[in-house]
Amino acid sequence: MLSRKLEAKIRSYSERIVIFLLGKSRITPDTFTLMSLVLTGGVVWLLVEGLITWAGMLFLFASAFDMVDGALARGKGLARPFGAFLDSTIDRYSEMLVFFGLLLYTYLYTEAFSPDYALTIFIASHGSLLTSYIRARAEALGFDGRGGIIERPGRVLLLTFGMISGWLMASLVTLAIVTHIAALQRFALVWRQSR
Repeated sequence: MLSRKLEAKIRSYSERIVIFLLGKSRITPDTFTLMSLVLTGGVVWLLVEGLITWAGMLFLFASAFDMVDGALARGKGLARPFGAFLDSTIDRYSEMLVFFGLLLYTYLYTEAFSPDYALTIFIASHGSLLTSYIRARAEALGFDGRGGIIERPGRVLLLTFGMISGWLMASLVTLAIVTHIAALQRFALVWRQSR
């Protein structure tokens, strides 16, 4: 988990770079948000074709758009509630699409496919959703729901590592564990704030 100060520095630097490169363009932050979803569709296609290494690299590239859209919105003064809502919604769709693609890949190309793969993907995907949901619901109620052992960038890197390295099952098992730990940590954080 990144400290809040480090997270703020990374965000500040990323905004400067994005504004330097794209500040004068007519591209809107929402365009980047939607492009990330389109590229994630490409990740699923690559997984169905059995090209898991390329899928991992494309997923990492598509996820970079998630950082660009927010930085561009803040840097150009275009940040607005619906843009944040769209970004969060597309992020969830993108994550679930990748898990679906991995399920198809393991079924089509893993000789020793068993219910263990499907169960692990199910648990990891629900842990990812639950972690995001707790933060969103907490913030809607006025609490700070950030934090936990892993956040979205960490989930992206872990999935990418699994796809590129060939250690897919190990990455999925790790993700299945740490996402639920993160969800419980966020739950405990909100519970402490409520007291």
